[in-house]
Formats: sequence, structure tokens, C-alpha cells
Amino acid sequence: MQRHIAMKIYLDNAATTPMDPEVVNAMIPVMQNQFGNPSSIHTWGREVKTAIENARKNVAKQLNVAPAEIFFTSGGTEANNTAIFCSVRDLGVKHAITSRIEHHAVLHTLEELEKEGKIKLSFVNLTEKGHVDLIHLEELLKSSKEKTLVSLMHANNELGNLLPLKEVGEICDKYSAIFHSDTVQTMAHYAFDLKTIKVHFITCAAHKFHGPKGVGFLYINNKVKISPFIFGGAQERNMRGGTENVYGIVGLSKALELAYHDLDAHQKHIQELKSYMAEKLKSNIPGIEFNGDTLGNSLYTVLNVAFPPSENSEMLLFNMDIAGIACSGGSACSSGSNAGSHVLKALYGNADRPSIRFSFSKYNTKAEIDIVVEKLKELYAAEISKS
Repeated sequence: MQRHIAMKIYLDNAATTPMDPEVVNAMIPVMQNQFGNPSSIHTWGREVKTAIENARKNVAKQLNVAPAEIFFTSGGTEANNTAIFCSVRDLGVKHAITSRIEHHAVLHTLEELEKEGKIKLSFVNLTEKGHVDLIHLEELLKSSKEKTLVSLMHANNELGNLLPLKEVGEICDKYSAIFHSDTVQTMAHYAFDLKTIKVHFITCAAHKFHGPKGVGFLYINNKVKISPFIFGGAQERNMRGGTENVYGIVGLSKALELAYHDLDAHQKHIQELKSYMAEKLKSNIPGIEFNGDTLGNSLYTVLNVAFPPSENSEMLLFNMDIAGIACSGGSACSSGSNAGSHVLKALYGNADRPSIRFSFSKYNTKAEIDIVVEKLKELYAAEISKS
């Protein structure tokens, strides 16, 4: 008797990605042989410090910035918090503008600052498909009487909607506003020439592009000067206390280098997967819709699908997991709560349609998409037969 072995399919790459074997291979020698503290002045320390600085130079090269503008962090959340808190504390910001569909690392940070009475918080209008209304953004900036921070993500982590980064930078520059963009979902998925974009802070998390977890960076434009967010040591040129995550930093640098080396091929492959899945879903499940502008001006790694309402809507993700298919209902950072997606609520209210975010990487295949669509078709066929 032949035993059936279930295939596991991972389509939750917006939450985290599997590490590239080349990244692992770059990290292992450092783990095995370079154990020195980079703040130590002896040979062991200097050797590790060199590895960090080489990684910093490599990251800076990929973004066309100076190495002194790159500061390594524990990930995107710390980087976003640093940019926001330090803008208020050190740059005189009294007013912040954001959207209601930002990642909680931004949204909750700004709401806390407002609650403490440190800023006035304004929300820019969104279009029907979830894009930032740039006319309203300019109106908010024009009417602002105080130093203003604009914090808007480059790509929404649930919908994939893209922000025109250069255009927003120009608007912010026109009104002398500080511009921070959460680029966690787009870093290494798009080319960035930061010499041509008027942005003061951008952020990165390595695990979103096949690097290790627990490491990221904050780009700080050399035109702004802030004090440390984390105190306790002179690391990161006195900007972030704490012994550096050396292995993570080396892994981040390698992952970024690999991503940009093969960027065009990866974009083409992943966009084809996204388009293929959208078409397969439309032709196999009646009543399918897509949230936001996921088939338009959107990040090519994310497809957010609204399925037809059913009695067992809340079981859809569970049944997919049972079938060995990983996907999500929204941000992985909120998956432990029952609050649902704040992004979808902001756009559509309390909709009765179950929504799933499928997110792709270079390791996914069309064969996997076929299996996933067939499983969804099977689940909905069972629902239809019950009604």
C-alpha cells in the first residue's frame, strides 16, 4: 500500500522568508571562528569589527548612500520606533501625519506619543483602493503650523499597495517636513537609489528577504542628527548601545547582495506567480474579489484575496493549515490576537468576507499554486454542497 505524504507549501513570505543557503554559508564561519567582541581592541575584536564594517559598506553600496548613514538594529520594529521617537525628541516634531493602515510598529508608536501629549496626530485620507490621497497629504502639510513628521510605508504589508516614494519625498521637502518610510516589505525587492529620494529615514528587516531574523537597519540621512534610542554603549558610532548581532549583520549583508544581484529575475518570476494565482482563483472560485489595489499598483510579492462569505469562514485558514499550506489573514505581528485586520477594517469596515494574504518568494512554483487553488476549490465545493 502506497503511503500518501502531504506536501507542505509556504505562501506566507510577507511574514518571514526561508533563509537562503548562501546566507547560512556566509554566517557559519563567523559563528565558528569569529567570536570576539567587536568593541575589544585586541585581534579577535578587531577581526569581528571589520566584518561589521564590511557589511555596512556593502549595504550602503546597494542603496547608494554613505556607510555612516546605515545603523544596524534588531529589526524593522526597532528601526521604526527609533526614527519616530527620535524625530519627536531631537528634531522638534510636534505634529505627525500617517495613515490608518500602517504597520503597528508605526501606528501604535505614534498613538502612544499622542496619548502622552507629545504630538498632534493626523491621518491622511485613503482612496477606495487604499492608496494615500496625496492631495490631502499636501493639504495637511500646508495647514500644519508646527514641525511635522510624515510616516508612510512604501508598501502595505497586507495589501501590497505601493506609495510613490519620490513624489511623497518632494511634497515633504516642499513643506520642510521630516519623512520616514517603513520599507520593510520592499527592501531588497526594489532597487533604491537614496541619493535621488528626499527621505530622512527608511527601515529594513533581513528576514523579509531570505536573511536571518533579529537584525535590520535604519538609514538616517546625514542631514538630520538624532541622539541614541538605546543607551548603554558606544556601539554603532555611539548611536545604539548593545553588543552587535555580528552573525545577523553578516547574514543581512549577504542576503541584500544576493537579492540585488538577481533582482530582475526574481521580480519576473514572483510577479508571474502572483498573476497566475489571481487568474486561477478567478476561474475556479465564483465570487472571488481582491482587496486593495493588489492587482494594480502593488507589491509583486503579495496577493490579498477576499473569498465568498460562508458559514465556516473563520475555519478557512485553519483548514489551509491542516492541508499543509501556510498563508495568513493579515500581519504576522498581530496573528496572536482576535482583533482581525486593522487594515481591512480601515478600508471596508467589518466585512463578512474571509480574506487571505498569499505572499510569494523566489522558492515558490506554479505547481504549488495549482495545488493551493485546487484545495481552495475543494473547500468551497464542500460549502456550496451544504447550502
